[in-house]
Amino acid sequence: MTNALLTSVRSWLDTRAIDSGLAQTPIPGLTTIRSVTPSGLDYAISRPLVCLILQGSKQVALGNRTFTLRPGDTLLITADVPTVSQITDASPDAPYMSLVLDLDPSVIADLSLQMGTPPQSDDAAVIVAPTDAEVADTALRLMRLLDRPDAVPMLHQSLIRELHYWLLTSPHGAAIRQLGWPDSHTQRVARAVAILREEFSNPLPVDRLAATAGMSPSSFYQHFKTVTSLSPRQFQKQLRLIEARRLIMAEGMTASRAAYDVGYESVSQFTREYRRMFGMPPATDRDSAKEQIPATKAAE
Repeated sequence: MTNALLTSVRSWLDTRAIDSGLAQTPIPGLTTIRSVTPSGLDYAISRPLVCLILQGSKQVALGNRTFTLRPGDTLLITADVPTVSQITDASPDAPYMSLVLDLDPSVIADLSLQMGTPPQSDDAAVIVAPTDAEVADTALRLMRLLDRPDAVPMLHQSLIRELHYWLLTSPHGAAIRQLGWPDSHTQRVARAVAILREEFSNPLPVDRLAATAGMSPSSFYQHFKTVTSLSPRQFQKQLRLIEARRLIMAEGMTASRAAYDVGYESVSQFTREYRRMFGMPPATDRDSAKEQIPATKAAE
């Protein structure tokens, strides 16, 4: 089934002449990815999603855990967590290809209510498992639906719902169901994460975040770290550094300007923390990225 899905995704990408990068589909939250070369490290605060690996390989790290994903694997991310990922196997003849769907808490909530009280979950926020046949079959029908544009608005929601159902009935469904349960720790922490994402450049007292989550500060701190693997302060710091790196790389901003834009008051502190996270100071990181561009184009 994953071979048929690979063929369908390849056909979709071929019609868009995309050698490397993301290709959003007309179905909200459904994205195809292709890369003809291995990538550098990608630092991100990932949102809840499911990723089906169809060709090539990729590594994803969360804290001190590293996962290797190969064709036929599914990556599940069930909370907003910091990840470091890298495409490790890709070439023009055999590009890395995957299909990504953002998990929809409203769909999960509706299905979970019908399925009953969610069992307790001890699963980590990042899970790698073989792709279920039902998930692959539903994903294939979603991709084939793209060949009938007039049918997409009428039928895609039922297929998205079906795909969520099969994920919820999988061995790791309990972790996913926490996303749709209004009073789960995952959902409470998610409310605080939304504020952190929106206001990461501002000072954010833990008391305010805890109140948003409906927890005491000590309980909030404990559950936040359990869900995201970071303390609230570390989470905010990573948001700031990831955004600063984007400003430097994509918009050509100076390190000092980027530091102030994301909320740092000290450029020297920003440089130290940037180097600690990305392995080199901002200027060196920017120059290294520029040197990799010609090599990537030559490989293509």
